[in-house]
Amino acid sequence: MRMGVLMTAPAIALLFLFTLGPALYAFYLSFFSWSLLNRMHYAGLSNFGYLLTSHLFWTAVANTASFALVVVPTQTMVALVIAVLLNQNLPARGFFRLAFFFPAVSSSAVISIIFMWIYNKFGILNGLLATLGLHGPNWLANPLFALKAIMIMNIWTTSGYFMVVFLSGLQAIPQSIYDAAEIDGASAWQRFIRVTVPLLKPTTFFVVVMGIIGTLQMFDQSFILSGGTGGPLHSTTTVVLLIYQYIFSYGKVGYGAAATVILFAVTMGVTLVVNRWLGKAIEY
Repeated sequence: MRMGVLMTAPAIALLFLFTLGPALYAFYLSFFSWSLLNRMHYAGLSNFGYLLTSHLFWTAVANTASFALVVVPTQTMVALVIAVLLNQNLPARGFFRLAFFFPAVSSSAVISIIFMWIYNKFGILNGLLATLGLHGPNWLANPLFALKAIMIMNIWTTSGYFMVVFLSGLQAIPQSIYDAAEIDGASAWQRFIRVTVPLLKPTTFFVVVMGIIGTLQMFDQSFILSGGTGGPLHSTTTVVLLIYQYIFSYGKVGYGAAATVILFAVTMGVTLVVNRWLGKAIEY
């Protein structure tokens, strides 16, 4: 018992220092008015009241929600399709696995800068469109396209990681189940729908939950591609970017902490809903 406590003490200390401690402190700060330079004053629920009546906060919520609703299903389906294809005995299978996974281990900042060049008014994307006789917009400077451009980049970046997760789930399914289904006359599509998809529910649950958490916490890509402004016209302002702006740009620590608490509650609630939908145990 004593040895177990000693062995886990460093991990527990780091967990409290960098995760649980800051989370509890953010919850504490959400009830105070503080600008980093002045003394804290107790504000009760006024910080939450301000956020619930703030047009900017609801704009950030809408952007984050739309981002999650598009990115999570898309990256899940793309990752599953690629995983199924690369689970076959194909030539150069290892190379393609590495190629699809490479963006997941690359620096998000570097990828964002590369996509800034791609999305530039005179960048590669508009150059390709010009060869087709189409006139592309200035993607990141247009409120109609800025967030969608970040969605595409995020899907491309994260699908490779979830592909590997699905691959591990596919390889855990016993081949005997597929053989039995084939003997019963099931086609390849029927085996995929009635065998693969149901037995991948635990893996899908993990992928969806991690995708939801990642999209609701999206910050770096929006920050870099918008220059930290969340523009144009707040079209790329996410909740986490707004939290950053509240604290470091506006000096409203209480507002940022209250937004953090709300984001945590929403993330927890959505996770519980997904758990009820996909979290049931599967038996072979």
